[in-house]
Amino acid sequence: MERVRTGTAQGIAHGVAHGVAYDCDVLVIGGGIVGLSTAYAITRAAPGTRVTVLEKEPGPARHQTGRNSGVIHSGVYYRPGSLKARYAVRGAAEMVKFCAEYGIAHAVTGKLIVATDRSELPRLHALVQRGRENGIPVRELGAAQIPEYEPEVRGLAAIHVGTTGICDYVAVARQLARASGAEIRYGAEVRHIDRRPGLGAAVRTRSGEVIRARVLVNCGGLHCDGIARMTGDDPGMRIVPFRGEYYELARPELVRGLVYPVPDPAFPFLGVHLTRGIDGSVHVGPNAVPALAREGYGWGVVRPRELGATLTWPGSWRIARRHWRYGAGELRRSLSKTAFTTAVRRLLPAVTEADLVAAPAGVRAQAVLADGTLVDDFLIREGAHAVHVLNAPSPAATAALPIGREVGRRALAMLDRP
Repeated sequence: MERVRTGTAQGIAHGVAHGVAYDCDVLVIGGGIVGLSTAYAITRAAPGTRVTVLEKEPGPARHQTGRNSGVIHSGVYYRPGSLKARYAVRGAAEMVKFCAEYGIAHAVTGKLIVATDRSELPRLHALVQRGRENGIPVRELGAAQIPEYEPEVRGLAAIHVGTTGICDYVAVARQLARASGAEIRYGAEVRHIDRRPGLGAAVRTRSGEVIRARVLVNCGGLHCDGIARMTGDDPGMRIVPFRGEYYELARPELVRGLVYPVPDPAFPFLGVHLTRGIDGSVHVGPNAVPALAREGYGWGVVRPRELGATLTWPGSWRIARRHWRYGAGELRRSLSKTAFTTAVRRLLPAVTEADLVAAPAGVRAQAVLADGTLVDDFLIREGAHAVHVLNAPSPAATAALPIGREVGRRALAMLDRP
């Protein structure tokens, strides 16, 4: 357990209300980048507010935050006016500033989005328009101009997005924990939540410890829907976990920066891309296949209860019926390195199967509605004494600071209510 700072007089004044002794004002469940950003935002907006963060792992950022490709997204993909668009554009600039302020490794590299088939050209042009609507500088490139940025990449056309970058999100999460002044309790898995009208919430952890709070914030990521149900709230969605499998490029000199395909707008996934990380390595991926557990980082990780919850959710079967062709292609690339290599060679013809070295996978916590709709935007809902972050996959790391402020604003508003 890491105690960074104790509460001030304002926090102590909040310690007892309605005859209940509260351990904190706001209890955040989840020590990923969104939960830690929320704690940071609350203590900056209302100094003296006592915030505790519960994280079941022995350290921060062990799941989505620490298993992504480290990209600071520009916001070019997202529907104008959506939370993703607004928070990614704002969050990218703030993330660069945060990293610079605290000496965290980062770089603004720019990226290419490359069309390799004529059918992709209209979608590429639509991205140009969307980028401009979101206030993002975008440069259109012909086939002959692509090698100016990436000599080994081939395509019919491309766009260059200059505001995209990379950083060390685990280091960001650790700094948010330190700078928040919150009490961070690691190894504290939530097992039960007792919420009562007018009295806030009491949370029991695996060790049997009980923490009482006036307001609960659910940033549980892969487990956020279950936590919402523990409070007695119906989240109206389920997390369907999708595993993203990565390779590392044995010849990183083949790629200078970041190279993406043109995404399919029917899916929230960006396709297999090439990312030069802050350490100089180049990651290739991810694909997107159903995971057999919430933390199913390989085909051998199966948790029957969690798999059963996915299979009994009507939305899961509706996704499968609607998008089985897309899913079959992703599954083929998961099971066949040759098929994965073929997909990469559309962008990078020089790559060979031997160039791809298996790297750790990630799991995307994708919210799915009962009708099979993949929730496309960030989703934040409120219950009595509770704020639930129910859909915060990519670009949530990029957008973590604005998301944290919004969730923190809602939590503080609940503290002010009688």
